This record gives sequence, structure tokens and C-alpha cells, in this order.
Amino acid sequence: MTIKKPEMVLIDLDGTLVDSVPDLAWCVDEMMKALNMPIRGQDKVRNWVGNGVPRLIERALVDQLDGSPSDELFAQAAPIFMDLYADNASKRSQLYPAVKDGLQWLIDQGIRVGCVTNKDEKFTLKILKDLGLYNFFEIVISGDTLPLKKPDPAPLLHGAKFFGIAPEKAMMIGDSISDVKASRAAGFSIVCMSYGYNHGVDIRTANPDVVIDSFAELQNVIDGD
Repeated sequence: MTIKKPEMVLIDLDGTLVDSVPDLAWCVDEMMKALNMPIRGQDKVRNWVGNGVPRLIERALVDQLDGSPSDELFAQAAPIFMDLYADNASKRSQLYPAVKDGLQWLIDQGIRVGCVTNKDEKFTLKILKDLGLYNFFEIVISGDTLPLKKPDPAPLLHGAKFFGIAPEKAMMIGDSISDVKASRAAGFSIVCMSYGYNHGVDIRTANPDVVIDSFAELQNVIDGD
């Protein structure tokens, strides 16, 4: 299947452009050590990411995807994690294959490109700059840019307004059901990466328009006409 060439694309960060789990898992485990609690490990953290750092902290504290810790425990844990992550947002993270080539290909087609993520701006910008992605994007919409974040459509509609492009001429590239929900609600088309973070569930079950395995495949699924 191909998608009609969009005039703009908004791209998710974690699990789409960047495998950030190695840094997040390291920070989670160091936080758990500081709290004298068992470490959680990278496999669990990979299943928990995708809804912002506060939700990741909650999941780590209760050792499961659902549920919440006590307010007291969260209040103790959150500053520990934030301090750790401020210095470790990009030390272990890696770009997925063909990301830079894919971004450049989109730009070469005359498509406007932005980044949209639920991660706070201070972490988002550090990762984008440290991994050499920042200059590809005309706008970066972070988790604290607006009062609402994905799966609410507000961040996507904010991007469309910034570019002055109608949502039906816009596309999102993501990896999670949150991205699919936000795109559907905003009226965007949605391409998902097969390798990302979707809490252990195959992203195909969320019925995005197209699923691809690499940014190198974008030129095969976007109709140039």
C-alpha cells in the first residue's frame, strides 16, 4: 500500500527515530537502587516506555504496566530519576537504521518535517542535538509544549497550524497505539515502525495505514505523484 504524498510529516522520537531504552533503563535501575528497591532491567523498561517519563517512573515503582505507586513514593522517586536522566538522556541511546537518510529524503521531496513527542523539551532537545537530528526539524513539539500530549490530537494539530497545512494533507510517523490514536483524531495519515515501543503488542493490531521496518522504506510507501 502507498500513501498520497503529504505536505508535512510529524515524527515521534522514542521508538521511532531513537532507541532510547538503554538510557531510560539505566536511569530506572539507578533510581531503584537509590530507593533500596529491586532493579527492573532493560526488557521491562522497553515494555513500559511511550507515555512520558512520569508514567515510566510509576510503572517502574509498581513493577507493572498498569497501576500507580503511592504519592509519597512517587514524590521521592521522581527527582532522583530526573537528576539521573538530565545527565544520561543520550549517552547510550542509538538512532535506528536509515533515520538520517529517511529524514533527508522527506526534505528532498519538499515535505515539511517536525518532531512530536511526549518527552519533556529539556530531554527532547538534548537527544535530538546529541544524536545529530535537531537540524532536520522545523518544529519540535514536546510533551510539555502544550497542556495536552498524545494520544490527544492537540500536538499534531499544533504542528499543522504552525506549517499552515490542513490535517488531511499531513502524515505522522510513529510506533505506538498512542501515535495511531492521535493521528486518527487529528485527521492525519499514519505510518508506524514495526520495531518501536508499543507495550509488547504488535503495532499492526492498531491498524495504522502502513507499517514499515525502516526509514529506508519511506520512499516505497509515499506516492510521489
